[in-house]
Amino acid sequence: MANSKVDQRSITDGAVSNSKLGTDISADKLTTGTLPDGRFPSTLPAVSGANLTGITTYTDNTPTISSLTPSVITNAQTEVTIAGTNFVSVPTVEAINTSGAITVADSVTFTSATSIKADFTLSVDGTYYVRVENNSGLAVRTSTAALTVSDAPAWVTASGSLGTFSGSVAISTITLTATDATSFAVTSGAVTAGLTFSTGVGSATITGTQTAHTTAATDSFTVTATDAEGQTAARAFTISWSFGATGGMQFN
Repeated sequence: MANSKVDQRSITDGAVSNSKLGTDISADKLTTGTLPDGRFPSTLPAVSGANLTGITTYTDNTPTISSLTPSVITNAQTEVTIAGTNFVSVPTVEAINTSGAITVADSVTFTSATSIKADFTLSVDGTYYVRVENNSGLAVRTSTAALTVSDAPAWVTASGSLGTFSGSVAISTITLTATDATSFAVTSGAVTAGLTFSTGVGSATITGTQTAHTTAATDSFTVTATDAEGQTAARAFTISWSFGATGGMQFN
């Protein structure tokens, strides 16, 4: 037979049931066109993923930011680790001052989909939002101005010896000063027994009469100044004690 395909004219009414279509008759035996009503299966098999080839599914989710480390930096270039999700190499990172000024990060290092590092040099003190934008245009900004830029406390009082004092009488007040400091604490060593260390805003004081020594001695300790943003600066000091004819000397 010249044409082996089955067309509408070669099918007798009622001769082919729905169950026969798609099983006994293969698709290449059917000519194009529409079979009469009732000659085609009422349902078609579902299409599953196994039947699809050459189709690529692509998703790009909006990034999120969960934390900044550190969250307080100085004006000098500082690396900030940004933790979150859905980062795509390599995103654009910006610091946005609460005034609206935008500074693009000096450089960005992609670590993983959950961590990137950004180097910032921000000359203006203040608080900043951080914004991360993937190459797709999807972006996220911190919900609050989570990055603080502030100068650390700067010591005015020179490190080293605070003077030599008589060990048998009360000393004149020793004042330790650091700009931007809101508190001070002795963080290494100890102020000599009998003396009182008092913290304040911008300065700390040492007063009293020592009770630890009866002969010449020198005590060493470190004082750490802290500012409102939690930044710190430490400085080491000494106090010397003398007894006898030279015991009345003291330097402030």
